[in-house]
Amino acid sequence: MRTNRGNLVEMSVMGEIAHPSVRSRSPYRITASGEPVVLPATAGITYNVRVGDSATRWVADHLEPAVTIKNPKGEGEAGENAGLNILASIGNSARVVSGAAEGETGTVTGKHGGAEHVMVDFPRETMEKMIPGDKILVHAMGLGMKLEDYPEVGVFNTSPELLDAWGIDEEGATLRVPVTHRIPAAIMGSGLGQDNAFKGDYDITMFDEDTVEEYRLDELRLGDMVAIIDTDHRFGRIYKRGYVSFGIVIHGGSIVAGHGPGVTTLLAGSGETLVPMVDSRANVAAMLGLREDL
Repeated sequence: MRTNRGNLVEMSVMGEIAHPSVRSRSPYRITASGEPVVLPATAGITYNVRVGDSATRWVADHLEPAVTIKNPKGEGEAGENAGLNILASIGNSARVVSGAAEGETGTVTGKHGGAEHVMVDFPRETMEKMIPGDKILVHAMGLGMKLEDYPEVGVFNTSPELLDAWGIDEEGATLRVPVTHRIPAAIMGSGLGQDNAFKGDYDITMFDEDTVEEYRLDELRLGDMVAIIDTDHRFGRIYKRGYVSFGIVIHGGSIVAGHGPGVTTLLAGSGETLVPMVDSRANVAAMLGLREDL
């Protein structure tokens, strides 16, 4: 595919490993069936969960794989943390610039809305050297990416390295895009209605057992490429028949109504141009060679 990659800007953005926190006086989360529970959740260094691992089996809520970073000089929708979240793209290289793991490199694998976190994958031996507060520099490149021959297709949060490794095939006027799952718009929850897809994510709800079985949602892995059918993310996340949006699974499942494994948007456009092709290997860990065991 012809792209404008030669005109894209590569910039430095910085984050620090975020410490897990509790946002309220009560640690309880209420399940979709009304049960109060206390679980591990977002942020920190998650030693035993990386992209390529299950997105659904962990005893946790919104679990973020490997290393979570944010910039403490901005919260929510403004400031340096918003710059980190918008400029960083999936597949960007990240380098540790402080602490015992200084010099080690990883890869950006997710952007979590609400928490406004960026996730970076590292081998476990690197994570063992890290502590919350260590600084990580991301070589951010991808914002503004366009497919020269498909101007109607929106590209978001996608590095040139990821696009090259994805295995998208051109066939006539269509792009055949590898995914592990096709997901119906009807079960998408938190994130619907956001006015842009340049950061954050969109949750797959998994509370209907028949739907989970029909679409094999219990097999979802962190880092899986997925197609969300009848949605259009080009100008915000909406339901639109005949359109399809592609993304990457970036955090784990949830017990809370309206929530579940999160998907950061990568491509969006007409279903006549973008055609999902189911391929079990369509996971960022395999595509970018992040793990030797996949």
